[in-house]
Amino acid sequence: MSSLPPAWRLRAKTAVVAAALAVSVAASLPTPAAHAEGSTPPVLSDGFGLTQVAGATEVHSPTDFTFTVTTRQLSGQHRIRVFLPRGYGDDPGKRWPVAYFLHGGGGTVDDAAAAPALRSDSMITVVPDGGLKGWYADWVMQNTSVGAANWETFHLTQVVPFIDANLRTIADRGHRAVVGLSMGGSGALHYAQARPDLFGHVASLSGGIDFGMAEIRGAVLATELNLTGAWCAASTSTPSGTGRCTGYGPTVDSDAVFGSPYPVFNADRVWNAVNPAATANLSKLAGTEITLYTGDHDIIDRYTAIAAHRVKTRLDRLGLPARLVDYGDGSTLAPTCNGGHNYGCWAPALADYVSRLETSFANAG
Repeated sequence: MSSLPPAWRLRAKTAVVAAALAVSVAASLPTPAAHAEGSTPPVLSDGFGLTQVAGATEVHSPTDFTFTVTTRQLSGQHRIRVFLPRGYGDDPGKRWPVAYFLHGGGGTVDDAAAAPALRSDSMITVVPDGGLKGWYADWVMQNTSVGAANWETFHLTQVVPFIDANLRTIADRGHRAVVGLSMGGSGALHYAQARPDLFGHVASLSGGIDFGMAEIRGAVLATELNLTGAWCAASTSTPSGTGRCTGYGPTVDSDAVFGSPYPVFNADRVWNAVNPAATANLSKLAGTEITLYTGDHDIIDRYTAIAAHRVKTRLDRLGLPARLVDYGDGSTLAPTCNGGHNYGCWAPALADYVSRLETSFANAG
């Protein structure tokens, strides 16, 4: 493992405890099979590099199921949870908007259960595995203890077309959104920038969206080095954030995800290239509906608030409209929210966002 200078080692350790955030094909698609309400979930067909694991599907209800896939882009098996609208089976000819929800570091696809609003009757919600510390990136290093780690390729070139081929989605950017929290908030904004042809709507909640901040780089390092702490507990699927987080998985090199984090002789060029807060990347969001949420009342969301306000300022300078909701101590958001990095705030924030997204989808025709 590459050694960290003392200052960066301290940042990495304190990042998790204090400031971590970890924090197209529509015309050619086959018609998915009709699905009757009250029956088992739809039968899905392998494709786009994804192979389903036989016998691994978890059926929570006919409109809530989790299937498991393998892919050459990632080592191991990976779960994808799907929430269908309750009326999905009523009209076999009807197609639906779709939202992709990206969970936080140390989390799983089951974290989505902590936000009831994600079970919308107006859209399909897809929750793909993002890894304990995947950071929604194709890693610089592919030979670490976690093996192949091409998370961005997995999500954008495999999962999205797989879902469009197997479920009755409206497969255009006006009817497709990406939303994430903490590590997933960073991933959501990056994905919307990387593939504006796919996503017409993006939301980041308490996201680590400015890689120019040493505190956020420290958060990534902390996940690589598996330095668990207070935020890790908050990333679980319990609304109060009191559930137990098992950590970020095997320790990997501190340069594994984005390369060297040190701003010396352009060593941090990958960080800069994919920084969601970089003006060049934000400019790619022209025509995209952008929403940012953050609290500012614990030592973690103190930094997500700084990042969110920086991004909003840069979007304003670019003339790109965006909605920023800084709910501060949480008192204006919901009784469950203390302004911190937890589902007590994220669940009501998602309720606010999903209701607005439903309207935007409806207006898209």
